Amino acid sequence: MSTVNPAAPVAPVVPEGHVGIEIDGQHLAVPKGSMIIEAADKAGIPIPRFCYHDKLSIAANCRMCLVEVEKMPKPAPACATPVMDGMKVLTRSDKALGSQRNVMEFLLVNHPLDCPICDQGGECELQDVSMGYGRSVSRYVDRKRVVPDEDLGPLVATEMTRCIQCTRCVRFTAEIAGTYELGGMYRGENLQIGTYDGKPLTTELSGNVVDVCPVGALTNKVFQFKARPWELTAKPSLGYHDALGSNLYLHLRRGEVLRTVPRDNDDVNESWLSDRDRYSHQGLQAADRAQAPMIREGDDFRVASWDEALTKAAEILRDAGGEQSGFLVHPSTTNEEGALLARIAAQLGSGNIDHRISQLDLSDAATAEASPVAIASIARAARIVLVGTNLRAEMPLLLHRVRQAQRKGAKVFAVNPVEFDFSVPMSGIELAPPSTIATALGDSALIDAVKGAEGDTVVIVGGIAENSAYAAAIRAAALKFADAVGGRVVRIPQGANAVGLSRYGVLPTGDDALAMTRKPRSAYVLYGIEPGLDFADVATTNSALKAAKVVAFSQYACRSTRAVADVILPIGVLPEIDGSLTNMDGEDQFAVAGAKLPNEARPGWRVLRVLGEKLGAAGFDFTDWNGLQDQMQATTVSVSSTSQPRISDGAVELATSQAIYRSDATVRRAQALQEHPLNVEAGVVMHPEDAAAAGIAAGQVIRVQAEVGQASLPVRLNARVAKGVAWVELGHGATAALAASTHVNTASANPTAEAGA
Repeated sequence: MSTVNPAAPVAPVVPEGHVGIEIDGQHLAVPKGSMIIEAADKAGIPIPRFCYHDKLSIAANCRMCLVEVEKMPKPAPACATPVMDGMKVLTRSDKALGSQRNVMEFLLVNHPLDCPICDQGGECELQDVSMGYGRSVSRYVDRKRVVPDEDLGPLVATEMTRCIQCTRCVRFTAEIAGTYELGGMYRGENLQIGTYDGKPLTTELSGNVVDVCPVGALTNKVFQFKARPWELTAKPSLGYHDALGSNLYLHLRRGEVLRTVPRDNDDVNESWLSDRDRYSHQGLQAADRAQAPMIREGDDFRVASWDEALTKAAEILRDAGGEQSGFLVHPSTTNEEGALLARIAAQLGSGNIDHRISQLDLSDAATAEASPVAIASIARAARIVLVGTNLRAEMPLLLHRVRQAQRKGAKVFAVNPVEFDFSVPMSGIELAPPSTIATALGDSALIDAVKGAEGDTVVIVGGIAENSAYAAAIRAAALKFADAVGGRVVRIPQGANAVGLSRYGVLPTGDDALAMTRKPRSAYVLYGIEPGLDFADVATTNSALKAAKVVAFSQYACRSTRAVADVILPIGVLPEIDGSLTNMDGEDQFAVAGAKLPNEARPGWRVLRVLGEKLGAAGFDFTDWNGLQDQMQATTVSVSSTSQPRISDGAVELATSQAIYRSDATVRRAQALQEHPLNVEAGVVMHPEDAAAAGIAAGQVIRVQAEVGQASLPVRLNARVAKGVAWVELGHGATAALAASTHVNTASANPTAEAGA
């Protein structure tokens, strides 16, 4: 009778589609087509690497992952060697370790010995691996080579002499960003990584090259030399500049956010972060942060105690009453703050509460909805149609999902007033002014081009459509189009927490955001809003605010807030407070307080708790965060809307989109983002033929007259703009007056000056 050694490894049952292999004596069943390094990672077996990254294609050019494979005469790169049934791999044999140590020695031949002053020190992969696989003494005595640095822009610092040519950054800009901006230049020992033309990176995801770089060649320019990694504390938080809700960590020292890095979540942002989410923390230190409660006295403000300011706020709201009070809420406000605002409005008997402050046409009572297609699933779609969106500026990492789909063979179409640069090969582009986008979606040729029997079709409707004066018609047309092609409609929520605020009752049972300012009230609550830039109809809204009593819960005591407010209550931005946001998937995600609040500022939910108590509202008897969470319940509301599109017979139709780095108050104050190449000055962009017909030349500053305002703007010419359309980016003070218009008159625009004059 034979005996079985209980300590001997037992080969696992190999499922269909898998192969059985052995790594360092450990039996594994791994999917066919996997590489050795993938199998080892899943089993927790360490293999050193530099060029391999699980989200990038395989390059196999650093050779640090060499392992011994039975029956193979030479060491094999684990990242590029597919598994085979019965394969036996050794990662710690003399042959494997000797090969890895030799590779490490070659990698360090030209590497500078500047670890003490390198900004990557303490979190450098090369430094870590060299401790395990490097020699204690270098045998290299010749002169090291030096590589000149390039200026990659305001976000990424370079020290290219440290580069080991792993090409992670090259593959990132090609495969993830789609901009193909970095590449290898020269040959042999002269090989270096650069941009060819020496220009700054233009991708909206450029900060990710810092994360993928395994050495100190590419580092965070904003964070550079500020602190060492062991001085920092990490706090989990969320991106709050779009509805993706990117997961991230805030890295803090003594309550100050020094940098932001991605937190892995394959269902949301994978391991990436947009530059807007990564660098916006600079805005937290703006000079005009609201730091103490203030009450208006005459034409100026005086600092007040919290009790006095809240008593004054309660008096203003109580005196106005329900019908004469309006609540205007920024769509990035947390669920907790939104729920408390809804309770205060209910206590006052006001149905005038809304977060849809950027939308002009709510005649169909549209609200933000969770996407019927999961964010991650968009990357597996067979056909994608982009309707009324500059997705690159609106939601950079959703565009990344579109790019993933296209790389897998998906066809991408667009119906837009401008042929935007999506860094994605397009299968079809339909240029249409906002007023005809709905008609364009009914075009049988487009339907036939998109319709397909295999795979999913996703129709993504974005901010140009959602915020236009023709939004209701476009939404209806998108649904009909999706039915015709067998697809589903994904409407991008207009605000980081628009879905959550819709669920928690920050919606009108009375007048919506536009109507409550076109029919002025005697008192308003502004929550987290910069009134000079955030509204759809800035001119009308500010006129109504100036004639009323205004309680402003504000992170910034900016000029436009001071111009309308009677009481300013300083509150925190999301990195400074606990709170939850609901992303476009409909998932509630939580952020914890990280940064220190400036001076007397307080978390908004705490301020609202005291205000609610002073107003005698129900549901304000909690005393801490846990008590608030116990009371949080989703609220279903009926939505009323009286807004209608404004139609005009003006000469040129206006198309507006949000400038990528002017989207909210915090981003506007992040200096590095304002210096990014994608952040261009305010202007009006026209088709060359339209400009020629109006007698306008490129660079001229013209007076643009709209239905509700006018602006003096420099002209830029671009044949990618639809004929009969003038395209303007919002978020600039110079263009704010045009946001509520459908047409502008440029035929008699009366050029006023040459640009730069």
